[in-house]
Amino acid sequence: MYDVIVVGGGPAGLNAALVSGRQRRRVLLLDSGRPRNAPAAQMHMFLSRDGFPPAELRRVGREQLTAYPNVAVREATVTAAAPEPRGFALTLADGTVERTRKLVLATGQVDVLDEQVEGLSALFGRGVYHCPFCHGWETSGMSLAVLGHELPQVMQALYVADRFSEDVIVCTDGHPVPEQAAGRLAEAGIAVEETAVTRLEGEEGAVRLVLADGRVLERQGVYHRAPTRQHSPLAERLGCLILPDGCVRVDEFQRTSVPGVYAAGDTARLEALPDALTFVITGAADGARAAVWLDQELFREDAGLGG
Repeated sequence: MYDVIVVGGGPAGLNAALVSGRQRRRVLLLDSGRPRNAPAAQMHMFLSRDGFPPAELRRVGREQLTAYPNVAVREATVTAAAPEPRGFALTLADGTVERTRKLVLATGQVDVLDEQVEGLSALFGRGVYHCPFCHGWETSGMSLAVLGHELPQVMQALYVADRFSEDVIVCTDGHPVPEQAAGRLAEAGIAVEETAVTRLEGEEGAVRLVLADGRVLERQGVYHRAPTRQHSPLAERLGCLILPDGCVRVDEFQRTSVPGVYAAGDTARLEALPDALTFVITGAADGARAAVWLDQELFREDAGLGG
């Protein structure tokens, strides 16, 4: 029986394991090895690590966990989780069952890319970017396209044009511009291309958008805010409350609606927030917050102090 099992080995999960381990809790970190930011060469807005490779951060994080013999790290996929009288039982893909008193879900989200646009997946994170906070500085002054027809996607063009570039075009991929955005785009001098995009090609700094009519748009960078889904079904299967956008609802302590289950990183958000933040540093902060409060919950239980 572990004190804490953390599912997910990104910044949120690693930090939850680190904080819990330093409080001498018996911790197991389970990681399937499929991080959301794997395509990115750099991460930003992490104090002292701006521009650091995400893969290197994960490597260093794992290495530092080895200083704590009470923390185990295992490459594994969790296929099922169920409550038990003293906590939770987790079934792994190899059939192994592990038990824990408290559970931290740091499983993250997955970007759902349009498979009909050839080349989109290959360039995602390497010429096609999802977040102007993460990549805006590096695309300053570039010729940019914003791909998408939903209102949040189109509105991203206004943001990018306001901060980073005077040469922005919206490609709505065969759809009309949302009525609410048309006037704003025109006022900002942002061009609109409604012809469907069939293929993306090129490389970082030189991306070509091939249109259905054969025309090619030459851009130095593309922004695309893809829809997302949960990387793992565990939260839903455990009965955690899921918000309309697919995020797991947590409170200020990173607690889900299921007692004993915490969630951290971009898999979860407060109901008052409009979106889950996808920054590495906020994921790490969520992991620390979850670990602190679950440790206090365990302490109170063991001391007979109640909830």
